Amino acid sequence: MRIILASQSPRRRELLERMGITNFKIIPAKGDEVIQTRTLTTEQVVEELARRKCAEVAASRPDDLVIAADTLVAVNNRVLGKPRSEEDAARMLAALSGRLHMVYTGVTVSRGSKTVTAHEMTSVRFRTLTQADIIRYIATGEPMDKAGAYGIQGYGAMLVESISGDYYNVMGLPVCRLAKMLVRFGVDPLAMAVEKEQKT
Repeated sequence: MRIILASQSPRRRELLERMGITNFKIIPAKGDEVIQTRTLTTEQVVEELARRKCAEVAASRPDDLVIAADTLVAVNNRVLGKPRSEEDAARMLAALSGRLHMVYTGVTVSRGSKTVTAHEMTSVRFRTLTQADIIRYIATGEPMDKAGAYGIQGYGAMLVESISGDYYNVMGLPVCRLAKMLVRFGVDPLAMAVEKEQKT
C-alpha cells in the first residue's frame, strides 16, 4: 500500500511530513472545484469537494490509501475561494477586515471500498486593515493561491488577531482529525513519527 496525497498544495505536503508521513506520492486531482452551493451548507460543500478529489485519484489507485482535502473561507454567509485577480483578493481582504470568519476544510481518506469523510471548522478574526495594508499584502503575491486570499503560515499571520480551533486547519489540513481518520485505515502517524525519528 502506498499513501497518495491528491493535492499539489505545498502546505498540505509539509503538514503530512510534519506528521511523520514522508513516504507518499503526490497525484493532484484535476477535476472542477465548482459546486452548486445554494442547497448545501459550507460544511457539506467542502466534504463533497474532498470526496470528488479523492474519488478521482482513487479510481486509478484502488490498492493505495488516498488523502484529499478542500478548504473554503466563509464570512457573513459568503463563501470565499481562491481569488481570481488582485482586485478579487482586495475585495476578499476588505470583507475579512475587522471581522470574524470561519475556515472549513473537508478531508476524505479512501482505500479500496472504504471511504471516510469529515470536516473541521476554525474561527479566525482579522484586525482592521487599512487600504494600504491590503495593497501591501497583495504585493507580496501570497494571497493569490489561497482560499480567502491569505496564508496564516506566511505574511498573513500579521493580519490575524485571534484564532479558535485547529491552526493547521487554516493552513489547509486539519492534522489532528486526519490522524484519527488514518488510524481507522490501520495507519498510525505517531508510530510512523517514531520510526522517522529513530532513523535520524
